[in-house]
Amino acid sequence: MAMPTFQLAPDLPPVSRLCFGPASTFLLSLFLFLSPAVGLTLLECGGVLAGTMTMGEQSGAASSLRLLDAASDAGVNFFDSAEMYPVPQRRETHGRSEELLGRWLRARRAPRDSVVIATKVAGPSGQMTWIRGGPTALDSQNIAGAIDDSLRRLGVDYIDLYQIHWPDRYVPMFGETEYDPSRQYTSVPMEEQLEALGKAIDAGKIRYIGVSNETPYGLMKFLQLSNDFQLRSKLLTLQNSYNLLCRNFDSGLAECCHHERVSLLAYSPMAMGILSDKYHLSDDCGPPDARMNLFKGRYSEGESRYKLQSPSVKGAVQEYTRIADKHGISPAVLAIAFVLRHPLVASVVFGATKLWQLDEVLQASRVHLPQEIYAEISEVHARYPNPCP
Repeated sequence: MAMPTFQLAPDLPPVSRLCFGPASTFLLSLFLFLSPAVGLTLLECGGVLAGTMTMGEQSGAASSLRLLDAASDAGVNFFDSAEMYPVPQRRETHGRSEELLGRWLRARRAPRDSVVIATKVAGPSGQMTWIRGGPTALDSQNIAGAIDDSLRRLGVDYIDLYQIHWPDRYVPMFGETEYDPSRQYTSVPMEEQLEALGKAIDAGKIRYIGVSNETPYGLMKFLQLSNDFQLRSKLLTLQNSYNLLCRNFDSGLAECCHHERVSLLAYSPMAMGILSDKYHLSDDCGPPDARMNLFKGRYSEGESRYKLQSPSVKGAVQEYTRIADKHGISPAVLAIAFVLRHPLVASVVFGATKLWQLDEVLQASRVHLPQEIYAEISEVHARYPNPCP
């Protein structure tokens, strides 16, 4: 069966609806867009984005390249990375995911216009001092430097989709749910960021732009100001977390994306693997090579959001696993197929470090969940609403 595809922009090739993307070493993110279906049926799969978050850390070079080959052979043509990857982030591995993706592109010798490459610029961070000193701010100089560095590491002349990884202002993120006005700080104006991105588009270095880890205010403000820079048609995507345990997108951002025609790239569809039920199958918190065990204590962003010992997380995962078992599919297939069912999701950014994981993702892209299963999911969500916000 052919991989399902999604037309992200008129002058981009149709992208696979699975995006092989970020994870602990090298993750292939799969951009998936599937329309709601009436029955649990198989369909042609054709829109995948491969992510590279773990490439170079949890996955070594050889296995990362094999994963990329396998994803491409299955029809994945959309790949997502970031300048800070792989994670957990370290000075020694900074930029390795982009470098490995670039190495694969050269070895594959695929025509440049047959693949869609996405990456991200890091926002302010007091920890990653090896990235332009912090970076201390997401200003025009940092954006311009980040673009040039990513082009060099990827070995390409242009980037199809360039995203702001997180805002240059205080916002509640990674498990925080309440806005605290006292934490506001002086940040770089969005106008300066848009001007820098517009210059990069004019120079032919990037083609389209997106935002990530954003709020309704941030998305709408960015859209409003983009009109002043003639960039409204260039702002295509929002990349935020969305899965069975984290459905915050539906509260406010969904309406924004619907009316403004911004596509959601849903990252963490498996909630960092929790929804596979591997962490709760036994009393020892899952296999030692699972990401949250392998990097325990080094992955603050993930651990602050995905609390393995939370009773509500455990309860929700057990209920979703029960639904999957009842209908003869794996918990992973249920989790990914659920995200693909969302009418505003253009692609699912998925990470895999093993070929069997990739195979399971590809299987999920061919499944449509019937209304019966969706009703059971909704009942569980009502009892365990957003345990991993």
